[in-house]
Amino acid sequence: MVRKLMTGAACCLLAGCATLPDASLELQPPQIQAVAFEGTRGPVSEGRNTAIMEGLERKSGDIDILDKHLAMEQAINIDSPLVLGNKLVLLQDGPQTYQAMFAAIRAAKDHIHLETYIFQDDDVGQQFAALLLEKQAEGVQVNLIYDSVGCLNTPKEFFARLSAGGIQVLEFNPVNPMEGKKKEWLLNNRDHRKLLVVDGRIAFVGGVNISQSYSSTSSIRSASKKRAKPIGWRDTHLQIDGPVVAEFQKLFMDTWNKQKGPHLADKNYFPKLERQGNDIVRAIGSASADPHSLIYLTLLSAINNAQTQVSLTNAYFVPDPQLLKALGDAAQRGVDVKLILPGHTDSWIVFHAGRSHYSQLLRNGVKIYERRGAVMHSKTVSIDGVWSTIGSTNLDWRSFLHNDELNAVILGRDFSRQMDTMFAKDLSESDAIDLETWENRPLLLRLKEKAARIVEYWL
Repeated sequence: MVRKLMTGAACCLLAGCATLPDASLELQPPQIQAVAFEGTRGPVSEGRNTAIMEGLERKSGDIDILDKHLAMEQAINIDSPLVLGNKLVLLQDGPQTYQAMFAAIRAAKDHIHLETYIFQDDDVGQQFAALLLEKQAEGVQVNLIYDSVGCLNTPKEFFARLSAGGIQVLEFNPVNPMEGKKKEWLLNNRDHRKLLVVDGRIAFVGGVNISQSYSSTSSIRSASKKRAKPIGWRDTHLQIDGPVVAEFQKLFMDTWNKQKGPHLADKNYFPKLERQGNDIVRAIGSASADPHSLIYLTLLSAINNAQTQVSLTNAYFVPDPQLLKALGDAAQRGVDVKLILPGHTDSWIVFHAGRSHYSQLLRNGVKIYERRGAVMHSKTVSIDGVWSTIGSTNLDWRSFLHNDELNAVILGRDFSRQMDTMFAKDLSESDAIDLETWENRPLLLRLKEKAARIVEYWL
């Protein structure tokens, strides 16, 4: 953590501190209009769009909230379209996520694209490495992007072994400026995305890194100290089959090209994709070089337009003033705003910086809970039972300004019900933060919060 603070401070001194966009200028109230979808063969006709909306209305019995969120989502200026015909599988924690990933990798026939922040040389990392090398030996081209800072503790020999096996390995913004292929030394710009694309047909996105930390479930442990295991990590990932996978593939290829990766082998990176399900999905990537974070603006817009409920889980919660205001304003107008945040953490300074905002949020009616028995690393939001997102983005300055991040936004009631069920389970394993009790917390905690608050921009 000290290294991260020094890195951020140094970069700000050299290049000036980046700032978040003024959401009041960037976001306009959504106009209810015909929403434009894309399908397996590109943009859907106006008549088909109308039929889709009528079908959604018949199915739900109440189109007002869904229609508003679809219009809001379309109003955000994003190149990636709202794509129909996808099948989603909600994955909870490392074991379930790795099992699904391994199955997809084993079935690969053409290529595998993997982009990750952390790729550790431990039991889990070795399993991934062995399987990727096996597929490469079979003629399946494997292309890997890993973050230099995220993998500081991973020996160079680990990646050298992958390269020797034929895997194309690309280090994102190397810490060593002599190893970078770009003119600028962008030490503070990190690739925090977690993306796996197999054969251009299946994509995985979310918060799970490749690390032994995720090898155990996040369920509450046995009360017996003798049987107690290390605290697990609570995280969420998403498996996607369908036409929107092409949008995630484009984001991987874009990063590869911007990082000046080696020429990619000729493979079928963009196969013809057929309808697999009924979910509407949008892929949203953000990068530090962008004028502003589209993920940030999309989230603010969704919260600002919330009518009934905002259910949010996040690992590193260090909100900026606009996000604080959006959450507080939503609660003030009667929206049921609930946040599940870490009760255990791997970063005490981020933990206390986030807690320094609790009083303001609680006074405004936001309900805050801290997850017990696990390290909360999940990054999810569910709004009004129709709008959901899962991805790599934390609710802190670093994610919004300095990191390359990746989220999936899902529009629809069926998937939102799954999200809300998952949230309810996490809520049952969390402790509520009471305002009166919080206001009487010990002085030592207040001092830690004040100290962390000073440096929250660089966390």
